[in-house]
Amino acid sequence: MSWNVFISRRIPEAGIEYLKNAGMKVDVYPHDQAIPRKDLLNRIHKYDALLAVLTEQVDQELLAAAKQLKIVANYAVGYNNIDVAACSQKGIAVSNTPGVLTEATADLTFALILGVAKRILEGDEMTRSGKFSGWGPLLLLGSDVSGKTLGVIGAGRIGSALIQRAAGFDMKIVYTDTRRKYDIEEKFGAKFMSLDELLEKSDFVTIHVPLNEETHHLIDEKRLRQMKKSAYLINTARGPIVDPDALYAALKTGQIASAALDVTDPEPIPANHKLLSLPNLIVAPHIASATVTSRTQMAMMAVQNLVAGVQGRELPFQVV
Repeated sequence: MSWNVFISRRIPEAGIEYLKNAGMKVDVYPHDQAIPRKDLLNRIHKYDALLAVLTEQVDQELLAAAKQLKIVANYAVGYNNIDVAACSQKGIAVSNTPGVLTEATADLTFALILGVAKRILEGDEMTRSGKFSGWGPLLLLGSDVSGKTLGVIGAGRIGSALIQRAAGFDMKIVYTDTRRKYDIEEKFGAKFMSLDELLEKSDFVTIHVPLNEETHHLIDEKRLRQMKKSAYLINTARGPIVDPDALYAALKTGQIASAALDVTDPEPIPANHKLLSLPNLIVAPHIASATVTSRTQMAMMAVQNLVAGVQGRELPFQVV
């Protein structure tokens, strides 16, 4: 049995070859950019399967246009871009790629912790612009990392991997989650506490929760006021978990020391966005999983889900 598969953005070639070798008829959006919404809506009616990236909204509008769609394989761990309930009602399977980007995301998160603490980006800009006139005792004073308190919001796979890295830097670790994780408490000395207490006690706060109705703008003006004025906020989860207006005000007024984002709201963030005018902010272009290994594994997991669906087998990484 051969299905028509549409891949909404170029992925590593190994994934495409896997589908073709399995007998799939594969069309790939040829440009390395998000497919225009109108284009996707016009195309989707003729496909049995969609391999989507997180920029594609699989919602009621798209599902109404998808006359023969049977499966949506999301090329991502998170699936907040998919109306899972609507897919379920229509009998459309949904899959994701869990666990594959854990180590890469934890690595980037810790890199951002070091980046804001040591003011690396500011130093780079100073040097490139010719403003560095020589070493000085008060030049770009930052923060120690060793011995400081790391607050982890969400101790799932990525949060736990970050905790492992932080333990190697002799950081004090506190965390909050929907349930206690006794394994990381025993192994790394992490302490469970409420979000409010975590924000008050932490020198570095990192976000590792999914985006949903409960976590949208979880970090807002009130929560930012709970943080130390010397504290740093790092977000490598999803942009809308942090209220961008509240973050701008907190950074502008010195309510917190600095922040580092791999995800933004909106995304991509416009070049003239007010957040980008701030010197005490690092913004990366959503590259937490951007390693050859991680992105290739994501592709293979997504296409394995598709092929399993075609063959009538249980999807290896099924959401619904």
